[in-house]
Formats: sequence, C-alpha cells, structure tokens
Amino acid sequence: MFAGATAEEEAERGASVAVLPVGSFEQHGGHLPLATDAIIAEIISRRVAFDYSLFCLPPITMSCSHEHEGFAGTVSISAGTLIAMIGDIRASLARSGVHKLVMVNGHGGNYVLSNIAQEANVNGPVLGLFPGSDDVDTARRAAGMATSAHEDMHGGEWETSILLHAHPEVVRPSYRDADFDAPHRPHLHAVGMSGYTKSGIIGRPSLATADKGRLALDSLSSSFGALLRVLGMDAGRA
Repeated sequence: MFAGATAEEEAERGASVAVLPVGSFEQHGGHLPLATDAIIAEIISRRVAFDYSLFCLPPITMSCSHEHEGFAGTVSISAGTLIAMIGDIRASLARSGVHKLVMVNGHGGNYVLSNIAQEANVNGPVLGLFPGSDDVDTARRAAGMATSAHEDMHGGEWETSILLHAHPEVVRPSYRDADFDAPHRPHLHAVGMSGYTKSGIIGRPSLATADKGRLALDSLSSSFGALLRVLGMDAGRA
C-alpha cells in the first residue's frame, strides 16, 4: 500500500506539493487492525495525490496515541519526535524543490499537527492539514452516515466504512456486533480511552458499508481542492 512511484516517474510529474499520510499504531477494538489510522491516512493521500497529480509520501505509522495505552499493541512516540520528523521531511523536500506539504491526518489524537501548521504558515500558507472537521462533516453527510464525528469517535462507522471500501480484507466480521456508545467524555485526556470503553470502540461500526466509504472518499477528494487553492496551487483534477 505504500507509495510505489519511481524516481523517474516523480521527476516527470514535477509535483510542487507533497502529501504526507500521518497515521498511528493503536488499538481499534477487535475488528480493525492496529495500523488502521495509517492505512486510512494513506488511502486518502493516495486518492488526492492521484486526483491532483501530487507527490505521495509513505505514511508515518506511529504518532501520539498515549490515550490508548493500556490496550495491547498500542505504540506511541512523543509530540516532540513527531514535530522533529515532520520538520526533517519538510527540509528534505525543500532541498529537492518541493516547498509545500499537506499532512493527511488519520488520528484525532495528533493535536500537535495543528501547532506545526500554525507555526509553518506565519509568513504565508505552505503547510496544509487535511481533513479538517468541516471536510469530515461534509463527507459524512455525502456518504449518508447516521453518526456524527463526536459520537463515532473511534473504530466506528467512519473508519470501518472506509476500510470496507478500500481494504475489506483487514476488517474482521465482528464489526457487526462491536457498537459502543460513550458520548459524554469530559476527562478523556486524564483517564484515556480505557476510562470510557473497555472494548476500545466508541462508535457504531455496525452501520458501516463499503458504499459509505466510497462516497466519503469522493467527498474528501472534492474538498481537498479548496486546500490546494489556499496553498496557491492549481486545484484542477489530473
């Protein structure tokens, strides 16, 4: 699933914008893999890179998943490490003539990405963060999803639908019986996910379908064009 272009193909493309999937390696209950966020970030990145002829990078597969610790398999890195990784990637891209980057975030706990973008864009837009909450809300409506992003926080209708569409082989059949509701989570940063769910799921994966995943990706690709225009780039489809 990683980016498969050759050096010659990228030279011919001559993209001025790179797309970086930022995922995580954390529990997603019993029906989705630990790499779910990285896989979904790459699915979105590959789609928009193809649609807009951009340079698609391989994903960062571990990030800030501290709220999921205590569940088997979760591995985190510090916010400082993630900041340094993205800084190094941007510097390397700049040396090769690519001065604009979009971070495609697959993990809601990567709050630090917003700060990275804020600081990078002080002198003008050069670093995008996608998808934003408006992009996700629009995609949910376009896909006909029954849940909101707040109630469908982790391992639910959104993530399961995208994977059923793009990589159904990684979705275990138990998604049909994995629903768990915990809409009131006032102290998530203090007690972590385990303070509100024993299964690791907060959401309704039983509502997921491959068609919803396909429609959500179509909507996200359409929304991405607006971010490219903010970065001063041509948002025409390839």
